[in-house]
Amino acid sequence: MQYIFTLGSNPALSIAEISSFFNNKKINLLNNNILILESEKELDVNNIIKKLGGTIKIGIVEKNIINDREEIIKTCEEIIDQKIEKNNSTGKFHFGLSYYSSKKNNIKPIAMEIKKYLRSKKISCRWVDSRDSILSSVVVEQNKLLKNGIEIIIIKNNNRLIIGKTLSVQPFKKLSFRDYGRPARDDKSGMIPPKLALIMLNLAQIEHKDIILDPFCGSGTIITEAMLCGYKNIIGSDISQKAINDTNENIKWTKNNFNINIANIKTYNQPADKISKNIKPNSINAIITEPYLGPQRGKINTQKTISELEKLYTNALIEFKKILKSNGKIVMIWPCFVSQNKKDLYDFINPKINGYKIININNNKTTNNRGIIYGRKGQKVWREIVVLKLYEN
Repeated sequence: MQYIFTLGSNPALSIAEISSFFNNKKINLLNNNILILESEKELDVNNIIKKLGGTIKIGIVEKNIINDREEIIKTCEEIIDQKIEKNNSTGKFHFGLSYYSSKKNNIKPIAMEIKKYLRSKKISCRWVDSRDSILSSVVVEQNKLLKNGIEIIIIKNNNRLIIGKTLSVQPFKKLSFRDYGRPARDDKSGMIPPKLALIMLNLAQIEHKDIILDPFCGSGTIITEAMLCGYKNIIGSDISQKAINDTNENIKWTKNNFNINIANIKTYNQPADKISKNIKPNSINAIITEPYLGPQRGKINTQKTISELEKLYTNALIEFKKILKSNGKIVMIWPCFVSQNKKDLYDFINPKINGYKIININNNKTTNNRGIIYGRKGQKVWREIVVLKLYEN
Protein backbone atom coordinates (compact mmCIF):
# COMPACT_ATOMS: atom_id res chain seq x y z
CA MET A 1 0.00 0.00 0.00
CA GLN A 2 1.09 3.53 -0.73
CA TYR A 3 0.21 6.31 1.68
CA ILE A 4 0.15 10.01 0.87
CA PHE A 5 1.56 12.44 3.43
CA THR A 6 0.79 16.13 2.97
CA LEU A 7 3.69 17.98 4.56
CA GLY A 8 3.60 21.00 6.86
CA SER A 9 5.09 24.46 6.40
CA ASN A 10 8.64 23.13 6.87
CA PRO A 11 8.87 20.16 4.46
CA ALA A 12 12.46 19.27 5.42
CA LEU A 13 11.45 18.90 9.06
CA SER A 14 8.31 16.94 8.12
CA ILE A 15 10.39 14.52 6.02
CA ALA A 16 12.94 14.04 8.81
CA GLU A 17 10.14 13.30 11.28
CA ILE A 18 8.36 10.81 9.02
CA SER A 19 11.64 9.05 8.23
CA SER A 20 12.41 8.72 11.95
CA PHE A 21 8.88 7.72 12.96
CA PHE A 22 8.73 4.92 10.39
CA ASN A 23 12.35 3.90 10.95
CA ASN A 24 13.46 4.82 7.45
CA LYS A 25 10.80 2.93 5.49
CA LYS A 26 10.79 3.51 1.76
CA ILE A 27 9.63 7.05 1.07
CA ASN A 28 9.44 9.05 -2.13
CA LEU A 29 9.24 12.85 -2.15
CA LEU A 30 7.10 13.92 -5.09
CA ASN A 31 7.30 17.68 -4.53
CA ASN A 32 7.63 20.17 -1.67
CA ASN A 33 4.18 19.24 -0.37
CA ILE A 34 3.75 15.51 -0.90
CA LEU A 35 5.57 12.39 0.27
CA ILE A 36 4.61 8.81 -0.61
CA LEU A 37 5.34 6.07 1.92
CA GLU A 38 5.16 2.39 1.03
CA SER A 39 3.95 -0.08 3.66
CA GLU A 40 3.22 -3.80 3.45
CA LYS A 41 0.80 -3.49 6.36
CA GLU A 42 -2.24 -1.28 6.73
CA LEU A 43 -1.44 1.80 8.81
CA ASP A 44 -3.58 3.11 11.66
CA VAL A 45 -3.53 6.59 10.17
CA ASN A 46 -6.01 8.10 12.65
CA ASN A 47 -3.66 7.25 15.50
CA ILE A 48 -0.45 8.05 13.60
CA ILE A 49 -1.47 11.58 12.62
CA LYS A 50 -2.03 12.44 16.29
CA LYS A 51 1.65 11.67 16.93
CA LEU A 52 3.12 13.56 13.97
CA GLY A 53 3.71 17.27 14.33
CA GLY A 54 4.69 18.00 10.72
CA THR A 55 2.02 16.16 8.72
CA ILE A 56 -1.18 17.94 7.68
CA LYS A 57 -3.04 15.04 6.03
CA ILE A 58 -2.59 11.33 5.42
CA GLY A 59 -4.25 9.65 2.45
CA ILE A 60 -3.97 6.51 0.39
CA VAL A 61 -3.14 6.03 -3.29
CA GLU A 62 -6.00 4.52 -5.29
CA LYS A 63 -4.71 4.70 -8.87
CA ASN A 64 -1.83 5.86 -11.02
CA ILE A 65 -3.22 7.11 -14.34
CA ILE A 66 -2.29 9.03 -17.47
CA ASN A 67 -2.85 12.77 -17.39
CA ASP A 68 -6.16 12.75 -19.22
CA ARG A 69 -9.28 14.69 -18.18
CA GLU A 70 -11.73 11.90 -18.98
CA GLU A 71 -9.58 9.39 -17.11
CA ILE A 72 -9.42 11.70 -14.08
CA ILE A 73 -13.21 12.06 -13.97
CA LYS A 74 -13.78 8.33 -14.44
CA THR A 75 -11.33 7.48 -11.62
CA CYS A 76 -12.85 10.06 -9.26
CA GLU A 77 -16.32 8.66 -9.92
CA GLU A 78 -15.12 5.14 -9.12
CA ILE A 79 -13.55 6.25 -5.83
CA ILE A 80 -16.70 8.16 -4.85
CA ASP A 81 -18.90 5.17 -5.68
CA GLN A 82 -16.82 3.00 -3.36
CA LYS A 83 -17.09 5.58 -0.56
CA ILE A 84 -20.87 5.97 -0.92
CA GLU A 85 -21.34 2.19 -0.93
CA LYS A 86 -19.16 1.84 2.15
CA ASN A 87 -20.86 4.69 4.02
CA ASN A 88 -24.36 3.50 3.14
CA SER A 89 -25.66 6.97 4.05
CA THR A 90 -28.74 8.71 2.66
CA GLY A 91 -27.89 12.38 3.40
CA LYS A 92 -26.26 14.93 1.12
CA PHE A 93 -22.85 13.75 -0.09
CA HIS A 94 -20.04 16.32 0.19
CA PHE A 95 -16.90 16.00 -1.93
CA GLY A 96 -13.76 18.05 -2.32
CA LEU A 97 -10.81 18.03 -4.72
CA SER A 98 -7.19 18.92 -3.98
CA TYR A 99 -4.84 19.19 -6.95
CA TYR A 100 -1.12 19.17 -6.13
CA SER A 101 0.98 20.50 -8.99
CA SER A 102 3.66 23.10 -9.64
CA LYS A 103 1.17 24.90 -11.89
CA LYS A 104 -2.28 26.25 -11.08
CA ASN A 105 -5.08 24.02 -12.28
CA ASN A 106 -8.74 24.77 -12.82
CA ILE A 107 -10.52 21.90 -11.08
CA LYS A 108 -14.01 23.33 -11.51
CA PRO A 109 -14.78 21.45 -14.76
CA ILE A 110 -13.85 18.16 -13.06
CA ALA A 111 -16.03 19.00 -10.06
CA MET A 112 -18.98 19.91 -12.31
CA GLU A 113 -18.73 16.58 -14.12
CA ILE A 114 -18.69 14.73 -10.78
CA LYS A 115 -21.78 16.67 -9.63
CA LYS A 116 -23.52 15.82 -12.89
CA TYR A 117 -22.65 12.14 -12.45
CA LEU A 118 -23.92 12.00 -8.85
CA ARG A 119 -27.16 13.76 -9.72
CA SER A 120 -27.72 11.26 -12.55
CA LYS A 121 -27.65 8.61 -9.81
CA LYS A 122 -30.19 10.60 -7.74
CA ILE A 123 -27.54 11.46 -5.13
CA SER A 124 -27.83 14.87 -3.51
CA CYS A 125 -24.34 16.36 -3.41
CA ARG A 126 -22.26 19.45 -2.71
CA TRP A 127 -18.84 20.37 -4.01
CA VAL A 128 -16.69 21.85 -1.22
CA ASP A 129 -14.76 24.58 -2.99
CA SER A 130 -11.81 26.72 -1.94
CA ARG A 131 -9.93 29.70 -3.35
CA ASP A 132 -6.89 27.48 -3.57
CA SER A 133 -6.65 24.26 -5.57
CA ILE A 134 -5.71 22.51 -2.30
CA LEU A 135 -8.19 22.17 0.55
CA SER A 136 -6.83 22.92 4.00
CA SER A 137 -7.22 20.46 6.87
CA VAL A 138 -9.61 22.98 8.46
CA VAL A 139 -11.88 22.96 5.39
CA VAL A 140 -11.80 19.16 5.24
CA GLU A 141 -12.66 18.83 8.92
CA GLN A 142 -15.31 21.55 9.11
CA ASN A 143 -17.14 20.20 6.07
CA LYS A 144 -16.97 16.64 7.46
CA LEU A 145 -15.45 15.29 4.27
CA LEU A 146 -13.95 12.31 6.08
CA LYS A 147 -17.20 11.30 7.82
CA ASN A 148 -19.97 12.27 5.42
CA GLY A 149 -18.08 12.68 2.17
CA ILE A 150 -14.67 12.47 0.59
CA GLU A 151 -11.62 14.52 -0.34
CA ILE A 152 -10.01 13.26 -3.53
CA ILE A 153 -6.30 13.99 -3.94
CA ILE A 154 -4.84 14.51 -7.42
CA ILE A 155 -1.04 14.68 -7.61
CA LYS A 156 0.90 15.61 -10.74
CA ASN A 157 3.84 13.22 -11.03
CA ASN A 158 5.82 13.89 -14.21
CA ASN A 159 3.49 12.97 -17.10
CA ARG A 160 1.13 10.91 -14.94
CA LEU A 161 -1.31 11.53 -12.10
CA ILE A 162 -1.60 9.85 -8.74
CA ILE A 163 -5.22 9.74 -7.54
CA GLY A 164 -6.01 9.04 -3.90
CA LYS A 165 -8.28 9.97 -1.04
CA THR A 166 -7.68 11.57 2.35
CA LEU A 167 -7.99 9.27 5.37
CA SER A 168 -7.15 11.62 8.25
CA VAL A 169 -6.21 15.24 8.97
CA GLN A 170 -4.11 16.81 11.71
CA PRO A 171 -6.21 17.42 14.85
CA PHE A 172 -5.73 21.20 14.74
CA LYS A 173 -8.42 21.92 17.34
CA LYS A 174 -6.80 19.64 19.92
CA LEU A 175 -3.34 21.02 19.17
CA SER A 176 -4.64 24.55 19.66
CA PHE A 177 -6.32 23.52 22.92
CA ARG A 178 -3.08 21.99 24.21
CA ASP A 179 -1.22 25.16 23.29
CA TYR A 180 -3.60 27.93 24.35
CA GLY A 181 -5.92 26.07 26.71
CA ARG A 182 -3.34 24.96 29.26
CA PRO A 183 -3.37 26.95 32.49
CA ALA A 184 0.32 27.87 32.78
CA ARG A 185 1.88 29.86 29.95
CA ASP A 186 4.86 32.18 29.91
CA ASP A 187 5.01 34.17 26.69
CA LYS A 188 8.00 36.22 27.86
CA SER A 189 10.36 33.27 28.20
CA GLY A 190 9.26 31.80 24.86
CA MET A 191 7.30 28.61 24.34
CA ILE A 192 7.85 25.72 22.01
CA PRO A 193 4.74 24.87 19.92
CA PRO A 194 3.21 21.42 20.57
CA LYS A 195 3.74 20.50 16.90
CA LEU A 196 7.49 21.10 17.20
CA ALA A 197 7.62 19.20 20.49
CA LEU A 198 6.04 16.19 18.74
CA ILE A 199 8.56 16.41 15.90
CA MET A 200 11.48 16.48 18.34
CA LEU A 201 10.14 13.46 20.21
CA ASN A 202 9.91 11.54 16.95
CA LEU A 203 13.42 12.55 15.88
CA ALA A 204 14.79 10.89 19.02
CA GLN A 205 13.63 7.43 17.80
CA ILE A 206 12.99 6.07 21.30
CA GLU A 207 10.77 3.39 22.78
CA HIS A 208 7.80 4.21 25.02
CA LYS A 209 9.53 2.53 27.97
CA ASP A 210 12.70 4.63 27.58
CA ILE A 211 13.60 7.49 29.93
CA ILE A 212 13.25 11.02 28.51
CA LEU A 213 14.68 14.16 30.08
CA ASP A 214 13.95 17.81 29.33
CA PRO A 215 16.50 19.80 31.39
CA PHE A 216 15.16 23.20 30.25
CA CYS A 217 11.49 22.26 30.60
CA GLY A 218 9.98 25.75 30.89
CA SER A 219 6.21 25.28 31.11
CA GLY A 220 6.51 21.59 30.19
CA THR A 221 5.35 21.36 26.57
CA ILE A 222 7.76 18.57 25.65
CA ILE A 223 6.81 16.68 28.82
CA THR A 224 3.05 16.92 28.26
CA GLU A 225 3.36 15.99 24.56
CA ALA A 226 5.46 12.97 25.57
CA MET A 227 2.69 11.97 27.98
CA LEU A 228 0.11 12.17 25.20
CA CYS A 229 2.32 10.04 22.92
CA GLY A 230 2.43 7.27 25.51
CA TYR A 231 5.93 7.63 26.97
CA LYS A 232 6.06 6.22 30.49
CA ASN A 233 9.26 7.57 32.07
CA ILE A 234 9.63 11.35 31.83
CA ILE A 235 11.80 13.80 33.76
CA GLY A 236 11.72 17.58 33.62
CA SER A 237 14.02 20.08 35.26
CA ASP A 238 14.60 23.82 35.14
CA ILE A 239 16.63 26.43 36.95
CA SER A 240 13.42 28.41 37.54
CA GLN A 241 11.06 27.38 40.33
CA LYS A 242 8.25 29.19 38.48
CA ALA A 243 8.93 26.99 35.44
CA ILE A 244 8.69 23.86 37.58
CA ASN A 245 5.44 25.11 39.12
CA ASP A 246 4.07 25.81 35.63
CA THR A 247 5.17 22.39 34.41
CA ASN A 248 3.54 20.60 37.34
CA GLU A 249 0.32 22.53 36.79
CA ASN A 250 0.30 21.64 33.08
CA ILE A 251 1.04 17.98 33.83
CA LYS A 252 -1.98 17.87 36.14
CA TRP A 253 -4.13 19.64 33.53
CA THR A 254 -3.05 17.20 30.82
CA LYS A 255 -3.84 14.19 32.99
CA ASN A 256 -7.29 15.53 33.81
CA ASN A 257 -8.24 16.67 30.31
CA PHE A 258 -6.89 13.70 28.37
CA ASN A 259 -7.49 10.92 30.89
CA ILE A 260 -3.82 10.00 31.22
CA ASN A 261 -2.47 8.12 34.22
CA ILE A 262 1.33 7.99 34.18
CA ALA A 263 2.96 7.54 37.56
CA ASN A 264 6.62 7.95 36.62
CA ILE A 265 6.92 11.67 35.91
CA LYS A 266 9.48 13.60 37.94
CA THR A 267 10.36 17.29 38.04
CA TYR A 268 13.34 19.00 39.63
CA ASN A 269 14.22 22.62 40.31
CA GLN A 270 17.81 22.29 39.15
CA PRO A 271 20.06 24.04 36.62
CA ALA A 272 21.01 21.92 33.60
CA ASP A 273 24.69 21.82 34.56
CA LYS A 274 23.83 20.29 37.95
CA ILE A 275 21.17 17.79 36.87
CA SER A 276 23.35 14.75 37.62
CA LYS A 277 22.67 15.43 41.33
CA ASN A 278 19.13 14.14 40.75
CA ILE A 279 19.65 11.51 38.04
CA LYS A 280 21.57 8.25 38.03
CA PRO A 281 24.65 7.98 35.79
CA ASN A 282 24.11 6.49 32.32
CA SER A 283 20.35 6.15 32.81
CA ILE A 284 18.79 8.54 30.25
CA ASN A 285 17.91 7.32 26.76
CA ALA A 286 17.17 10.72 25.25
CA ILE A 287 17.37 14.39 26.16
CA ILE A 288 14.82 16.45 24.25
CA THR A 289 14.93 20.14 24.97
CA GLU A 290 14.73 23.76 23.95
CA PRO A 291 17.23 25.65 26.11
CA TYR A 292 17.38 29.39 26.60
CA LEU A 293 17.94 30.86 23.11
CA GLY A 294 18.88 34.37 24.15
CA PRO A 295 16.71 37.51 24.03
CA GLN A 296 13.81 37.31 21.59
CA ARG A 297 12.81 40.99 21.54
CA GLY A 298 14.47 44.35 21.23
CA LYS A 299 17.96 44.94 19.90
CA ILE A 300 20.07 41.76 20.12
CA ASN A 301 23.82 41.87 20.67
CA THR A 302 24.50 38.71 18.69
CA GLN A 303 28.15 38.20 19.64
CA LYS A 304 27.48 38.72 23.35
CA THR A 305 24.50 36.34 23.19
CA ILE A 306 26.53 33.68 21.37
CA SER A 307 29.30 33.90 23.97
CA GLU A 308 26.79 33.48 26.82
CA LEU A 309 25.01 30.59 25.12
CA GLU A 310 28.29 28.81 24.29
CA LYS A 311 29.11 28.76 27.99
CA LEU A 312 25.59 27.62 28.97
CA TYR A 313 25.40 24.88 26.33
CA THR A 314 28.97 23.66 26.92
CA ASN A 315 28.43 23.22 30.64
CA ALA A 316 25.11 21.51 30.01
CA LEU A 317 26.51 19.11 27.40
CA ILE A 318 29.36 18.15 29.70
CA GLU A 319 26.82 17.38 32.41
CA PHE A 320 24.61 15.41 30.02
CA LYS A 321 27.47 13.01 29.30
CA LYS A 322 27.27 11.85 32.91
CA ILE A 323 23.63 10.79 32.70
CA LEU A 324 23.15 9.72 29.07
CA LYS A 325 23.38 6.08 28.11
CA SER A 326 25.94 5.11 25.48
CA ASN A 327 24.43 5.88 22.04
CA GLY A 328 21.87 8.08 23.78
CA LYS A 329 20.53 10.99 21.76
CA ILE A 330 20.02 14.68 22.35
CA VAL A 331 17.41 16.50 20.27
CA MET A 332 18.20 20.11 20.99
CA ILE A 333 17.35 23.52 19.60
CA TRP A 334 20.06 26.03 18.82
CA PRO A 335 19.29 29.64 17.97
CA CYS A 336 19.64 30.89 14.41
CA PHE A 337 20.04 34.66 14.32
CA VAL A 338 18.39 36.50 11.44
CA SER A 339 19.79 39.81 10.19
CA GLN A 340 19.28 41.51 6.85
CA ASN A 341 17.49 38.43 5.50
CA LYS A 342 20.52 36.29 6.35
CA LYS A 343 20.36 33.34 8.74
CA ASP A 344 23.54 32.90 10.78
CA LEU A 345 24.23 29.39 12.12
CA TYR A 346 26.66 28.61 14.94
CA ASP A 347 28.12 25.34 16.17
CA PHE A 348 27.60 25.34 19.92
CA ILE A 349 29.58 22.17 20.59
CA ASN A 350 32.83 23.16 22.29
CA PRO A 351 35.82 21.29 20.78
CA LYS A 352 36.76 20.28 24.34
CA ILE A 353 33.67 18.04 24.54
CA ASN A 354 34.39 14.56 23.22
CA GLY A 355 31.93 11.85 22.31
CA TYR A 356 29.12 13.78 20.61
CA LYS A 357 28.40 13.53 16.93
CA ILE A 358 25.87 15.63 15.04
CA ILE A 359 23.46 13.41 13.10
CA ASN A 360 22.46 14.74 9.69
CA ILE A 361 18.65 14.72 9.67
CA ASN A 362 18.34 16.91 6.61
CA ASN A 363 17.29 14.30 4.05
CA ASN A 364 16.74 16.63 1.11
CA LYS A 365 19.67 18.96 1.86
CA THR A 366 17.60 22.14 1.56
CA THR A 367 19.39 24.00 4.35
CA ASN A 368 22.63 22.47 5.67
CA ASN A 369 24.29 19.19 6.55
CA ARG A 370 23.63 19.57 10.26
CA GLY A 371 20.19 20.52 11.50
CA ILE A 372 16.97 21.94 10.10
CA ILE A 373 15.92 25.55 10.51
CA TYR A 374 12.43 26.32 11.80
CA GLY A 375 10.83 29.75 12.04
CA ARG A 376 8.56 32.27 10.48
CA LYS A 377 9.03 35.59 8.72
CA GLY A 378 9.56 38.49 11.12
CA GLN A 379 11.26 36.48 13.87
CA LYS A 380 14.70 37.72 14.91
CA VAL A 381 15.69 34.35 16.32
CA TRP A 382 14.80 31.19 14.44
CA ARG A 383 15.28 27.64 15.72
CA GLU A 384 17.74 25.09 14.41
CA ILE A 385 16.74 21.55 15.39
CA VAL A 386 19.91 19.53 15.95
CA VAL A 387 20.26 15.83 16.81
CA LEU A 388 23.37 14.70 18.70
CA LYS A 389 24.42 11.15 19.51
CA LEU A 390 26.71 10.16 22.36
CA TYR A 391 29.18 7.49 21.32
CA GLU A 392 31.18 7.22 24.53
CA ASN A 393 30.73 7.90 28.24
